[in-house]
Amino acid sequence: RGEMVRSVRGPGTLVSEQIRWVTALTAGRVERILKEPGAEVDSSTVLLVLTNPDVEIQALEAQRQHTAEEARLVDLQTRLENQRLAQEALVATVHAQHREAQRTVLNNEELFEKGLISDFELKNSRDRAEELAIRVDLERRRLEVMREAVESQIGAQMAQVERLRSIAEYRRGLVASMEVVAGVAGVLADLPLENGQWVISGEVLARVVQPGRLKAELRIPETQARDVAVGQIALIDTRNDTIQGRVVRIDPAVQGGAVMVDVRLEGPLPKEARPDLSIDGTIEIERLSDVLYVGRPAYGQANSLVGLFKLVDGGGAAVRVTVRLGRSSVNTIEIVEGLEMGDEVILSDMSAYDAHDRVRLR
Repeated sequence: RGEMVRSVRGPGTLVSEQIRWVTALTAGRVERILKEPGAEVDSSTVLLVLTNPDVEIQALEAQRQHTAEEARLVDLQTRLENQRLAQEALVATVHAQHREAQRTVLNNEELFEKGLISDFELKNSRDRAEELAIRVDLERRRLEVMREAVESQIGAQMAQVERLRSIAEYRRGLVASMEVVAGVAGVLADLPLENGQWVISGEVLARVVQPGRLKAELRIPETQARDVAVGQIALIDTRNDTIQGRVVRIDPAVQGGAVMVDVRLEGPLPKEARPDLSIDGTIEIERLSDVLYVGRPAYGQANSLVGLFKLVDGGGAAVRVTVRLGRSSVNTIEIVEGLEMGDEVILSDMSAYDAHDRVRLR
C-alpha cells in the first residue's frame, strides 16, 4: 500500500520539429547526385541536378515570345505616336484655316458695305468660315478619341507583354529548379534517388531536418491512450540515456491500433539523439496516494474481476481468489478488493490450472 504512479508506455521515434520535404517542380532525369544522406547543408546547397530538354526548350520559346511582344509594343507606341502627332498637326492646320476664313468674312463685310463685292461672295465666305469651324470641332474630337484609343491599345499590349514576361520568368524558374537546393540549413536525412532515375513533378526528392530541434513521437495503444492529456510529464528512453519531456499534441485519429502522441523534449539532448532514433516513452497519467496495488498479472485488465492464486501455508501452496482490479499502470495495478496488504500472489500465466482452485508449489 502506498503511492502508485499511473503511467502508459509506448514505442516511438525521435523526429525533427522542422522537416523540409524537397520536391520536384518539374519532371526530369537525375543527372548528378551531389550530396549523400548525413551531409550538413545550408539553404543554398545543391543536392542534385536534373535534366529535361523539353523544359529548356519551353523556356527559350517563352523568352522568344516575350521579346517579340516587347518589340511589337515599341512598334505600336511609335506608330500611334506618329498618328497622334499627325492629327495634332491637322487640327492646327484646320484651326489656322478657320482663323483665316474669319478674317476674310470681316474683310468681305466691309467691302460689301462699300459695294465692292456682291452678296453672293459675302455668303460664300461666311459658309467657308462655318465649314472650317465645324471641321475644327470634328478634328479636335477625333484627336481626343485617338488619344483614348492610344491609351487602351498600349495598355492592352503592355498587359500582353507582362503576361508573356510572367510565363518566361516561370519557365526560367523551372529550368533553375532543376538544380535542386536544400532550401533550409540542416542535415540531409534522406535522398532516395539514383543517377538516371526519372522523377515527375511533385515527387519527393529529399528530406532535410534540423537535428538540434527534436521531438518524440510515441505510439500509445488505443486502450491506454484515453487518459493521456496535453501537459503530462513523459520520460523518453533512448536505450543509453533518458530525456524528460512533456506531451504537446495527441493525434485525434487511431492508426494501426495506436494513437500518436507528440512529446516536446526538455533539457539538453544526449549525444546519441538524432532523427529516426528508436525510443520508448513513458507518460505519467497521475499519482494515486494510499492505494493497495500489486504488479500487473499476465492476464487482467483495469476495472475487471480476475482469479489469482494467493500463496498459503508458508508458500507451499496457492489457492484461487477472486480479485477486483481497479486502475492500472505500466507495471502495477490497483487492488479494489480480494487481497490485503502483505498477501503474495502468482502473477505469471496460470491458465493451465483453470480447472483447479488449489495448487501445490515445489
